[in-house]
Amino acid sequence: MSQAANTMDKMIKSMNDKEGKYLTFNLAGEQYGIGILRVREIIGMMPITSVPQVPEFVKGVINLRGKIISVLDLRLKFGMDPMDYAERTCIIVVEISGSVGNVAMGIVVDSVSEVLNIKSTEIEPTPSFGAHVNTEYILGMAKTESGVKILLDIDRVLGEEEWELMQKIA
Repeated sequence: MSQAANTMDKMIKSMNDKEGKYLTFNLAGEQYGIGILRVREIIGMMPITSVPQVPEFVKGVINLRGKIISVLDLRLKFGMDPMDYAERTCIIVVEISGSVGNVAMGIVVDSVSEVLNIKSTEIEPTPSFGAHVNTEYILGMAKTESGVKILLDIDRVLGEEEWELMQKIA
């Protein structure tokens, strides 16, 4: 098989692996998606207990039915302007995987939209933004009737050091 054909086969398999149901949500006017199998639940905003000496994007921890869960603000993690929490602001509780196992974590988003079934033919690879832009956490770009959705690899949104910090906090 030629090098070009082999590369094309890998790209097709990669896109097929990304096909599935995604929970979509809004951040700063843009649409994002997380694989639905990683989502545990969606909860309204609740009091968040601050933890000292953590990065700005780590809002703190919540007590969710007796379990302590660390919470991060995805806007701040992505370098977006902070926003006052509104009526539709919510926490998506996700399960992330790292080098030492799985951990539940909350991510604050502006609002949740819907669950979409995204086919592999609707997913484009992540475009290159240059060497200085980290896009490892983006699975791909989904083309839908309502626009482009940025599909996130929730396991890669946090770097290894940040992931270990979140696990220690919880």
